[in-house]
Amino acid sequence: MKLTDQNQTRPTSEKWHYQQHFVYREIADFIYQWIPTDKSEIVIVCIGSDRSTGDALGPITGTHLSKWRLTNYHVYGTLKSPVHALNLTEELNKINESHPQAFIIAIDACLGRATSIGKITASIGPLKPGLALKKKLPEVGHLHITGIVNASTPVDYLTLQNTRLHLVMELAETIARSLLYLQRNYLDKRKQQIN
Repeated sequence: MKLTDQNQTRPTSEKWHYQQHFVYREIADFIYQWIPTDKSEIVIVCIGSDRSTGDALGPITGTHLSKWRLTNYHVYGTLKSPVHALNLTEELNKINESHPQAFIIAIDACLGRATSIGKITASIGPLKPGLALKKKLPEVGHLHITGIVNASTPVDYLTLQNTRLHLVMELAETIARSLLYLQRNYLDKRKQQIN
């Protein structure tokens, strides 16, 4: 499924600062406009490792979502069972086998400009994980959300390890709240209309 082929005038990428008022609503609005109406399954793949503070954004987000037991999502990647570079291909194979027609949202941490730290980006198209560490990994998702946790440097792996946990936690909570809002205010209502 290639979302850019949809012939409509709507933004294909948006960026918000996590402290912006009601940011979770704006992120949910952006995601909802791109979820095809014929998709009943939504898979959220939260990528990252709990062994690096900056890279823990995905697993922390996945842990929030799993604790809330949101019925519209199948969540992969938590602090207990992370999806990371070493098991990504295997996990994607499982997902494609278990949910072949699902709409997939990928979530990951990223590095950017110093002026962009604390921003959340949502874009259509697959996520390209591992770019900061120069790793060649499979692309993930139909739509992706990234949290800019720190500034890019010549030694990105050290930057990720020396990222403030507070910022990572705030970004993860904002992204998770966006998906909670999406379920409660859009997806649940869509289900009620169908039934």
